[in-house]
Amino acid sequence: MQRLTVLGSTGSVGASTLDLVARHRDRFSVFALTAHGNLDRLFEQCVTFQPQVAVVADAERAAQIEVRLRGAGLRTEVAHGRQALCAAARASSCDTVVAAIVGAAGLPPILEAARSAKKILLANKEALVMSGALLMRTVASSGATLLPIDSEHNAIFQCYPVDPYLRRGISRLILTASGGPFLTRPLESFATITPAEACAHPRWTMGRKISVDSATMMNKGLEVIEARWLFDTPASRIDILIHPQSIVHSMVTYADRSVLAQLGPTDMRVPIAHALAYPERLDSGLAPLDLASIGSLTFAQPDLIRFPSLGLALAVANADQGAVTLNAANEVAVAAFLDGHLPFTAIAKVVEKTLELPEPDMQDLDSILEGDRLARDFAGKLVEMSTGASPATGYARKNGGS
Repeated sequence: MQRLTVLGSTGSVGASTLDLVARHRDRFSVFALTAHGNLDRLFEQCVTFQPQVAVVADAERAAQIEVRLRGAGLRTEVAHGRQALCAAARASSCDTVVAAIVGAAGLPPILEAARSAKKILLANKEALVMSGALLMRTVASSGATLLPIDSEHNAIFQCYPVDPYLRRGISRLILTASGGPFLTRPLESFATITPAEACAHPRWTMGRKISVDSATMMNKGLEVIEARWLFDTPASRIDILIHPQSIVHSMVTYADRSVLAQLGPTDMRVPIAHALAYPERLDSGLAPLDLASIGSLTFAQPDLIRFPSLGLALAVANADQGAVTLNAANEVAVAAFLDGHLPFTAIAKVVEKTLELPEPDMQDLDSILEGDRLARDFAGKLVEMSTGASPATGYARKNGGS
């Protein structure tokens, strides 16, 4: 029986994970659930799965959820804050950590899980973007198991040889991208894009931040950086193809020109089921993929004029530096856009300007978080300058991820 800590249980990845747990209660149980502020969903999840621990963002939310849990007769321990997240990730009562917190806030508990030799199901891109060398080094030294559950990286993992000797035959990795909701929208209308439009993804149901990252295609640039660390492959050997149907989730090209691809429904339960049961297979509860009804699959090169955020991310990936700054600036700019303080077209401009900062050498968690803070402060000032917000209520401090 695998005992799970689900970091970010109320988001789309966390909910998909718990759906699989509910279908396979003979194989999985829940030790801890964590959420930032969606107390209604967290309460429902606690009633259903009765975890030993529930973690929320702060003391006020902790008091609120504790009252509700005690009223329902549940004895779930309630905790709050970063240290509580880390404790839930390293607890001896937990075997597997599902890392589904969005943004830099997910990095400390993921590193704690790696130090504690857990099986880690990684959906948080930012952990590898910000600390790829540190995280992979920690996984190797502790004996932890790191399995990607982003659909693209999980697809590559499924097409990737287990034997390191056979990996010498790999030529390139190909990440597919849906292109998001604005693949064909006229460029001249981009300045009027609303948060609701940016979050209306045509294929996937995701949280607001990652939906905007898909709309700007920043998510694909972050995924290139993530793949660089997961598969020890230079960014120069990682390609991106626009694939609007989102059926081919990614591909691996070999020296003999064979291309192996993983296909599946547009549902996160497929990669999560694969990683939960690995190396076995688990029924995801989904209908079989019907290629005949889909009819055709199309592919195209990404347009970097349409998606300038992708171009910025690819430049960082190929230079192999600047990823902490890139990620921090993007989180601040996206949060400002979602709050109505920044136009869609300014997201890339804030990121580009912030990337002019010199990024210090970052070899440990403290220096990484300090670099993240400096970039957030700078990006926040750029937002304030464009919106006229008072520095006393600075945007970076209000929306800081960690």
